[in-house]
Amino acid sequence: METNLDIEPLREHVDDVLKQAREQGATQAEASASLGAGLSVTVRMRAVETLEYSRDQGLSLTVYFGKRKGSASTSDLSDAAVAETVNKACSLARFGAADECAGLAEAARMATSSPDLDLWHPWSIEPAAAIELATECEAAALDSDRRITNSEGATVSSHSGARVYGNTHGFCNGYRTTQHSVSCAVLAQDAGQMERDFEYSVARHRDDLDAAPHIGQEAARRAVERLGARKLGTRQVPVLYPARLARSLFGHFLGAISGGALYRQASFLVDSVGQSIFAPLVSITEEPHIPRALASAPFDDEGVATAPRTLVANGELHGYVLGSYYARKLGLESTANSGGVHNIVVSDTGRSFGDLLADMDTGLLVTELMGQGVNPVTGDYSRGAAGFWVEGGTIQHPVSEITVAGNLKDMYQHIEAIGSDTELRGSVRTGSVLVSGMTVAGS
Repeated sequence: METNLDIEPLREHVDDVLKQAREQGATQAEASASLGAGLSVTVRMRAVETLEYSRDQGLSLTVYFGKRKGSASTSDLSDAAVAETVNKACSLARFGAADECAGLAEAARMATSSPDLDLWHPWSIEPAAAIELATECEAAALDSDRRITNSEGATVSSHSGARVYGNTHGFCNGYRTTQHSVSCAVLAQDAGQMERDFEYSVARHRDDLDAAPHIGQEAARRAVERLGARKLGTRQVPVLYPARLARSLFGHFLGAISGGALYRQASFLVDSVGQSIFAPLVSITEEPHIPRALASAPFDDEGVATAPRTLVANGELHGYVLGSYYARKLGLESTANSGGVHNIVVSDTGRSFGDLLADMDTGLLVTELMGQGVNPVTGDYSRGAAGFWVEGGTIQHPVSEITVAGNLKDMYQHIEAIGSDTELRGSVRTGSVLVSGMTVAGS
């Protein structure tokens, strides 16, 4: 797989289209160019199922004629295609409606330096070696327990990418990233019941991936443990979200404090800055410069410099998640979040996962969530679930065909503890979360 992605040709493409946009009368313009290459191998039931090599490139341009905006993009970087892309963007802008909040992010907010965040670690793995690794991963699952009767496969993938962003403020910069992963999903069957589960590992550097046999064995263990699931009667109990699922709780929070939702009044957290929306034990920061982290970035998609900041301190909301457009709509300033968040870190309360089980005593450990039953306007929360019933701090038996319900405003206030078992496989870093007083609906 190709591992030498050069930034300089992308920078030249960005400079070129900005120059052409200015020549056609654009008062402002911004452009980004990207290049990526990847390898993905899937082995299923000990045979190669897919072997894919991908290579993609693209160029996007947004131009402003005063307060009128036009955008166009292309995957063809030939001179003729690029020139046509500029023409299309400018044509759209000339006939578009004016928007007083349109335009580039403020020039004073552009990143003046680009710290090395250690995001580029290409893995020159050959297809044969990737097949061997995927086979080893799946075999570890299939051979671990006689009840593992089928497999959705084990996948090994590696991707390298480069992106450059520039605008007519004079900003033009970019960086390269890599992301590698190993995953496995299997099915367990016993006494006429079948259950599925999975495990995966993802990292910037291949050396940070979990061992392939461990991933397979963990997928098998999780699937087997779900066999023999029972139903529950409806009740109100504490619910423990393991770290891999707890991220979704804070994902709903981030959606509710994003600029678009706030401007449209489609959020249960409108006008909540300064209010205590979480239990006092909860603090949340954004840490964009963590080396090798999956959501680290020196600047956002508009060139605005990223920096550590506090979102929640002792339960109180300190700020929103904004790019420049919705910041202007709301009369605020960009928080360098055009394109998303950069490593949301949730503080823990120093308790292990086992401690949280003991603290819960009797309740539900949820291991799977299904459906999209969250109302972003009201905060009402109702999702299909599966997991384990816990009594005396000890797991008793698996449960399925249940629903966990509440309201996010109440759930956030009723967080009783956050574990030290921090999940690092995503843009939200949190440990397991214990929430009291939720409704578990069953038979």
